[in-house]
Amino acid sequence: MDKNVKVCVSGGAGYLASFLVKQLLDKGYTVHATLRTLGDASKVGLLQGLDHQAGSRLKLFEADIYSADEFAAAIEGCQFVVHMATPLQHYAHNSQYKNTGEAAVGGVKIIMESCLRSNTVKKLIYTASVVAASPLEQDGSGYKDVMDETCWTSLDLSYDMLSDYVHSKTVAEKEVLSYNGEGIEVVSLVCGLVGGDTIQSSMAESMGVLISQATNAGLRYKVLRFLEYLLAKVPIAHIQDVTEAHIFSMENSHVNGRFLCASAFLKSAEIASLIQKCPQTISIPP
Repeated sequence: MDKNVKVCVSGGAGYLASFLVKQLLDKGYTVHATLRTLGDASKVGLLQGLDHQAGSRLKLFEADIYSADEFAAAIEGCQFVVHMATPLQHYAHNSQYKNTGEAAVGGVKIIMESCLRSNTVKKLIYTASVVAASPLEQDGSGYKDVMDETCWTSLDLSYDMLSDYVHSKTVAEKEVLSYNGEGIEVVSLVCGLVGGDTIQSSMAESMGVLISQATNAGLRYKVLRFLEYLLAKVPIAHIQDVTEAHIFSMENSHVNGRFLCASAFLKSAEIASLIQKCPQTISIPP
């Protein structure tokens, strides 16, 4: 890959994002990775450690998703943007946004507008979530025959868990897709529960949810069961497949729109059965 091809990755030190940054560097891309603060030594160190073999093709930027000026600098000169960062917690008392959903949409608008002003960005790839693609009927009376890219989570229903996250990921994804073909190509990858390798020092939350039945993690198990309720079965994906899907979407100009990214759909009981078949010597990190 021509090292002059630049990719901006938001939330660069996250579980998925850091793995993607490594893959992009390995493939020869120049990467602009954003962090909420460059004062976080552990996150900065994690990413800088990836650049030893990359010949300084990694550049770190401090950028808050609510600040257009900060993100504009990270996006400048890039041909592709991968938007992975998302507000998980929102504090309305010190923000211009009333709730997490409004904050997520506001962040999307800032990034999309920065892309359009750049005059260099060809395509944005958005890391969406299956929580925005529930096959539940709009009135909650049952499930549709299939779960696919046409499914959208009903925001008229109330949810016992993750209600803010479900709402924010749904409205943010719809906002992202509204820009597709409006001066920029957009791909939304609707990712299942991700597990597998990590370059981080601790286990990712999604992996913790996936193996929660083996670790007796009560809250994480509740999240797993909620996903099973929301989606009928739990869509799962390996991190390698998910990050490769992001790169494939970048490298193929004909790819745009919404795509479900999962390799299997399992009941929680099926996940438990698979875990029971694993060798007892497997070490589960904290």
